[in-house]
Amino acid sequence: MKRIAILGSTGSIGRSTLRVAESYPDRFEIVTLAAGKNVEAALDQARQWTPRVISMASEKDADSLRRQLKNEGLSEIEVVHGPAGTVSVATQDEVDFVVSAIVGVAGLEATYEAVRAGKNMGLANKECLVAAGELITAEARKRGVALLPIDSEHNAVHQCMRGGRMEEVERVWLTASGGPFRNTPASEFGSITVEQALNHPTWKMGKRITIDSATLMNKGFEVIEACRLFHMPPGKVEVMVHPQSTIHSMVEFVDGSILAQFSVTDMRLPILYALTYPERIESDMRFPVSDLRHLDFAPPDLKKFPCLRLAYEAAEAGGAKTAALNAADEVAVASFLEGEIRFDQIPRVIEDVLAETKSGTLESIHYVLAADAEARQVARERVSMLRKSGRPQATSFA
Repeated sequence: MKRIAILGSTGSIGRSTLRVAESYPDRFEIVTLAAGKNVEAALDQARQWTPRVISMASEKDADSLRRQLKNEGLSEIEVVHGPAGTVSVATQDEVDFVVSAIVGVAGLEATYEAVRAGKNMGLANKECLVAAGELITAEARKRGVALLPIDSEHNAVHQCMRGGRMEEVERVWLTASGGPFRNTPASEFGSITVEQALNHPTWKMGKRITIDSATLMNKGFEVIEACRLFHMPPGKVEVMVHPQSTIHSMVEFVDGSILAQFSVTDMRLPILYALTYPERIESDMRFPVSDLRHLDFAPPDLKKFPCLRLAYEAAEAGGAKTAALNAADEVAVASFLEGEIRFDQIPRVIEDVLAETKSGTLESIHYVLAADAEARQVARERVSMLRKSGRPQATSFA
């Protein structure tokens, strides 16, 4: 029986993880949950799973959940809150495996502390590896902790790499659907609406990751994540636009052989792989091979989608640059969703923040969070300038 903590239990990955656990009750026990701000969903999960500890984002939400649990005779469940509460959820002695699925840097400290506590990790929070991947992977190597990717692309790479030794890997190929604007002229990017940007052709995801997929920043984050997870330089991690999203990733070996992984587009499958590794167990998720009739591949347009280029540049620089990249993107995307900037201004905000960020190694999580806060402030200032100008902004990307 594997005892699991879920950071981000009310989000899409958290809910999918619970569905997997529900399908295999003899294999998985849900021990602790970090549920964010959704008190109603946290209460439902508490009723079903009766975890030892649940963490909420705020003290107010924790008090509300605690009262409702008491009314339902579930007062034995401990309710905590805030960053310290999330760390507690991730580091409980009973926990064997932590699923890190909190969006953004909110889950960074808990993920790092879980690694320090020797917990094997299923990583669905790419921001942790983007902002602090050097620290997290170094600590994982020191502690002998397995970092198992849940993102479908990196999970696919992990599976393909089982076909050879690390020193035999020549190149990693990450596939991208191309998002909703793959065929949209760059000249029309200034008039893209929030509703259009949220209409992803393949996956149903949260708002930020959906916008990141539309700008290809999500793929840029995945390049950085692959560099961290598989200890590869950015020049050996390439992106290929693959609209069918059938092949999730490919690994090329030194002899020219290429292994590709494809499966149903269901996040339960990479979650199940991470939870059971190094085993493979039976599931009902089957891919109809007869559907493999037409597969398209094309290189990404870095001029049209500059966020991907900026991610490669940050990956080469490392340290504070990748932390700033993530922070600036989060602010820019939120500002676009609020109607404060245009879609084509997202990369402009990010580029300006990166230009003001000094390169340098981040020696601790404290320094990562400081770099994150500084980059967010610069990004907000840039957004404010764009709002005050009240006129279309010229960019170097059009």
